[in-house]
Amino acid sequence: MTFNKITQPILDAINAIVGSDAVLTEKQVIDNYSHDETEDLVYYPEVVVKPSTPEQVAELLKICNIALIPVTPRGAGTGLAGGALPVKGGVLISMERFNRIIDIDEQNLQATVEPGVITEVFMNAVADKGLLYPVDPASKGSCFIGGNVANCSGGPRVVKYGTIREYILNLEVVLPNGEIIWTGANTLKYASGYNLTQLLIGSEGTLGIVTKIVTKLIPAPTMDALMLASFTSNEDACAAVSAIFRAGVVPSGLEFMERRGMEWVIEHDGIAFDLKDGIEAFLLIEANGSNQDVIFGDCEKINEVLEQYNCQDVLFADAAAQKEELWRIRRTMAVSVKSNSVYKEEDTVVPRAQLPQLIKGIKEIGSKYGFSSVCYGHAGDGNLHVNIVKENMSDDDWNNKLKDGITEIFELTVSLGGTLSGEHGIGLVQKDYMPIKYSPVHFAIWKGIKQVFDPNGILNPGKIFN
Repeated sequence: MTFNKITQPILDAINAIVGSDAVLTEKQVIDNYSHDETEDLVYYPEVVVKPSTPEQVAELLKICNIALIPVTPRGAGTGLAGGALPVKGGVLISMERFNRIIDIDEQNLQATVEPGVITEVFMNAVADKGLLYPVDPASKGSCFIGGNVANCSGGPRVVKYGTIREYILNLEVVLPNGEIIWTGANTLKYASGYNLTQLLIGSEGTLGIVTKIVTKLIPAPTMDALMLASFTSNEDACAAVSAIFRAGVVPSGLEFMERRGMEWVIEHDGIAFDLKDGIEAFLLIEANGSNQDVIFGDCEKINEVLEQYNCQDVLFADAAAQKEELWRIRRTMAVSVKSNSVYKEEDTVVPRAQLPQLIKGIKEIGSKYGFSSVCYGHAGDGNLHVNIVKENMSDDDWNNKLKDGITEIFELTVSLGGTLSGEHGIGLVQKDYMPIKYSPVHFAIWKGIKQVFDPNGILNPGKIFN
């Protein structure tokens, strides 16, 4: 697809739509919009535009669609797959001014929110009313809920409550031609034609720009218990994960952390923790609900399972501050790893019973290619984040051989019944690996859907498969 540059008349029209204070063109000013949290990738748009209404977004898209100018929607820029990078230049539409919580409907347990609301701000607002929005990615304090929808983001509590797909009821979306539609209905059931809501979730801004989100809410649990279990091997820790579910317990959080990740968190964040010799892996396990006896009963069952998998020690966090400190270890692990070395994070996911084979294979592939890795993630979902660390690799090997190693990791993941991303999305950096999992038939279907929504291909070009 060949796109056009922005001319002065088009820039004048953009200014007329949103006002000159919402249009940025100077390179120094738009620097923050040229990258996300993906490692070392920088692409500058020609212009950054900050609309504040669906109608403004619609007018912007009409102009760009007619003039064949690429448009990249952007949330908070916390993505790890390059999904919000303006790789073709053009217009970057920042959704930061769409920052209102429009309504929290306590009667129907629903909320209507704009896509530029920070996820944790929304979670806290509904929590103040005794309700829970359980989708809580690690970046919840900075990411936008619209970006969560675009990337089908997850988090620790997906294991009990389900993914974001279970909580988005309806979306207001601006299509590339400027049409504004609602994708579904504010109902718990939907059997009325193709489900456009589910299609838009995880579409990474390639089909339309979301301007309102209707979410489902649930009553908040009133109490919880938190356990930190230690193991002498990664495989034992991973094997215990599926056994916990087979014992009849569904935790509200079940996180895996490798020793080295713990070491770097202790070093980087100054967290005091007694890391004993011989311990190689940890499971952070949360059980919650509204009945203390049931929660304690679940913890006892979990403890019995852990003993069968060579668990060395179980720490029960009995105070709110201690619980917060343990969760902080997990949530800051990505930042700590990033601070220590050049790295590349992959987002593998397999059926949870295959986790031991996955982590064993990852380490073997690393030995073959000469890289090390720090693994952690949402083990209860089978979702393992693999941080590949440069360390002893030469620049030549890092630049020319690493991709072969990553390819083998994904081939292993797919052979175990998994796929390429559990929650980070495909974006720019993972698109080359898509043929490992998907056939030409899949690509033909995706391209056909893209053609229906966006026949001129202006929305977020160069991502996922195109």
